[in-house]
Amino acid sequence: MTTDNTCMAGDGDWEREPDPSDSLRTFGAVVQALREHAGLTRAQFGELVRFSKHTVASVELGRRMPDDSFVERAEEVLGNTGALRKAAQHLSRGEPGLAAWFRRWARLERVAVSLYTYECRLVPGLLQPEDYARAVFDGTIPLLTDEQLEAQLVARTERQKMLHERPHVPFSFIVEEAVFRRGFGDREQRRALLDHVLEHSAPRNVKLQVVPLEAELHACLDGPVRLLETPEGRRLAYSEGQQNGRLIADRKEVSLLCQRYDTLRSQALTPQDSRGLLERLRGEL
Repeated sequence: MTTDNTCMAGDGDWEREPDPSDSLRTFGAVVQALREHAGLTRAQFGELVRFSKHTVASVELGRRMPDDSFVERAEEVLGNTGALRKAAQHLSRGEPGLAAWFRRWARLERVAVSLYTYECRLVPGLLQPEDYARAVFDGTIPLLTDEQLEAQLVARTERQKMLHERPHVPFSFIVEEAVFRRGFGDREQRRALLDHVLEHSAPRNVKLQVVPLEAELHACLDGPVRLLETPEGRRLAYSEGQQNGRLIADRKEVSLLCQRYDTLRSQALTPQDSRGLLERLRGEL
């Protein structure tokens, strides 16, 4: 089959996905597996579907959204089973402002029947005012472009709506006191931060507990953790580190993290005493 020069010239103009979605990565992996099963190199496959080997590589790596012609030609070349056509119906672009490793957890958050968060690094994202979130994103390395920073702010604001839109879902936050004492902005911004946290932790379905500085060593010192329960009653956990995040589904591991969280709840200040502590911190400013 001869190469379609028009397609070959134009495929370099395809929009590269700035943040590949899970569905694009999965679709690309399927294309690659079928191509390799057929014994074709990327260059050979590109000749058959009339796209460059570079475009084939980008699709297989989830970096480009395949257009209809790519899907149809790939389907014909790779057996015409209908698998690629069906898979292409479920393709979606990345969610701007959300790290690739966090997207799956973010989708689970939207339908969870309960959410629990322990933080020792910074104010939990669901409780952050805009100035604080902007400062967090602004300190990211490598530096974000203005567009990327704004996309992250929009995504965080959208997530925060859960606190108001889901009044029957219990939200629990346990946060180290040191987080609220960490330097941030000027005095007015620090006051605004504490006011924001106090306001957004006031609803009956939101419980905030602070681990005071004088508290002894506790079971959650391995780092931040998030827990949730699905509508089906399944418990899942999420752990995040430098440039990565891990969704934890193993029942034994999740059970262990739940035990640690429950133990920490008994060691932290009560919600009422926690509010009192934040109010005192605000009064010191």
